[in-house]
Amino acid sequence: MTSEGWGTPPVEPISQHYIVCGGNALAHRLVLELVEHYDVPVVVLVADRTRDHAPQIEQLSGVAAVVEYASVTEEALRAVSIGTARGLALVEGSDQENIHAALSAQNHNPDIRIVFRMFNQRLGENIERLLKNGAALSGSATAAPAFASAALGRPNSVEIEGRYLHIAFDDDITSDRICVVADHIDRQDVGRMRLLPEQRGDSADFVRLASEFGDDGPIRAGGVRREPVPPAAPEAEQGGRAALQVLRIEPREPTDWTRRLRWRLLDTMRFFTSARMRLVLLTALAAVLLAFGVLWYLNRNFGWTVYIALLDLAGAAQPDQLSDIASGTGTGGFWQRVAQVVITICGITFAPVATAIAVEVLGSGRRGQPRNPGAGTRDHVIVVGLGNVGTRVATQLHDMGVPVVCMERDPQARGVAAVRALGIPVVVGDGPFEQQLRRARLKHSRALVAVSGDDATNLEAALEARHGNPEVRVVVRLFEDDFASHFYRTLDNAASRSVSYLAAPAFAAALMGREVRGTLSVLRHVLLIAELKVEDGSGLIGLNRHDLEDPGGVRVIAARFSHGGPLQWNFPDRTRRLAPGDQIVVAATRSGLARLNTVAVEE
Repeated sequence: MTSEGWGTPPVEPISQHYIVCGGNALAHRLVLELVEHYDVPVVVLVADRTRDHAPQIEQLSGVAAVVEYASVTEEALRAVSIGTARGLALVEGSDQENIHAALSAQNHNPDIRIVFRMFNQRLGENIERLLKNGAALSGSATAAPAFASAALGRPNSVEIEGRYLHIAFDDDITSDRICVVADHIDRQDVGRMRLLPEQRGDSADFVRLASEFGDDGPIRAGGVRREPVPPAAPEAEQGGRAALQVLRIEPREPTDWTRRLRWRLLDTMRFFTSARMRLVLLTALAAVLLAFGVLWYLNRNFGWTVYIALLDLAGAAQPDQLSDIASGTGTGGFWQRVAQVVITICGITFAPVATAIAVEVLGSGRRGQPRNPGAGTRDHVIVVGLGNVGTRVATQLHDMGVPVVCMERDPQARGVAAVRALGIPVVVGDGPFEQQLRRARLKHSRALVAVSGDDATNLEAALEARHGNPEVRVVVRLFEDDFASHFYRTLDNAASRSVSYLAAPAFAAALMGREVRGTLSVLRHVLLIAELKVEDGSGLIGLNRHDLEDPGGVRVIAARFSHGGPLQWNFPDRTRRLAPGDQIVVAATRSGLARLNTVAVEE
């Protein structure tokens, strides 16, 4: 393939379209979001039409064109009509390549909306300042909290002004829930679930009272009450429910200091794995204790005995001279001299072992030095795959105080040095999963998170882990929905997440100029928590909660009005109309947020 590029360029001049650069899973999901939920024309720029997800992207209806170029060059941008495009999404390539492409696109079209993927979030924030209308997002940072929370078996949460929103299921739902977000939940058939179903309106109680006091109601003037006709029995609700709730404090996973001390002591035992070494050291220790007892018996002074024994152990004791013995100024006679010789010889055995332990402990703490999981590693999470997502997951778990062990086949992988710098043990090698998991101390782990870029590899790691430890919780990164469905049907105490499925809605919303604060997983479905600000000329002006929620897929969970003040959660006035300067926080499905974004840009 040459730099000239080839593919299916637009036959006719195109404008007001959106450009997606990339052929990976995130690009695939993003294109689906744009064409299915936002109904906008999309042009896709790929490096190779025959690799990754490019063939599937080319088959999507609604894609205006798929153009192939080896890299995002000036010529490639002109080929996809960058000058007349409304938005550009850069979701593949390195941070440096995406920065270069974003700046080039802005030179061609200063008003274009640019969303680019960045692993280095700090650098991304600085690049945003150089762009007139740009946003830097990290797909791995968006998805990592969902994987970490699933590994710990606790809800993922999104922070909104000091409150942490999370999804609760069935018996964990409390009376102060914000709203019901899903029903008909069947873990064996996730397709039956309804996300943000219709709910009883706030006026339902008033309607019931009015019907009771009305002409046909059971309560008549004078206080006479007639027996009401019993209503028809409602249809038994099938499946479970999920609701959006608030946590006051983000839950943490501290490790008790006594457990850490016990693990440290057990970890020290890895230096004595050889049976021969244990026999030699135990024999030497017994001889030292016996010699110590002889010295104490002869001198009857415990402090002096400890002092002289330590000096002998270090080889620093002053031996008796013949002149001292002849003059009667020796240290205690024949048996004392024998005891001191025994302690000194045993000290020769202990010294190299102590030196090796000190060098190992101090050396493993240096940046970039490997540290294998020791015998004291307990109740930890194994992270398989140290790409962008795996590195984020391991770092987040480590920051929460959860013991982590990582596995990676490629010693040059991006995340190996990063997690080693944090002191996280890493098992590196291309051996069978059974052997690698044994080295990672699978039998003592609490969960395994498989987040490599290949579905088959992740599934293999999960099944091998469950075979080696039937009680371990497994969390698997899967792109294919068929894989995920079989996974849920086959394994219990398991969870499946898709990075592209979690991140694509945030990229699509950012491309439309909306801020998605986070994503919450409801099994394989995604609930978006987004902030919308009502600006002059916005189509949101004049709408109330009924207008926003009745079409479905949206719940207004908080509002801040133009006069300022804190967010008002579950604002009860459903008839108040939005005005310029107002701000609302919504929980929405992907299609629901797409509808709001479409309304918001109408003038």
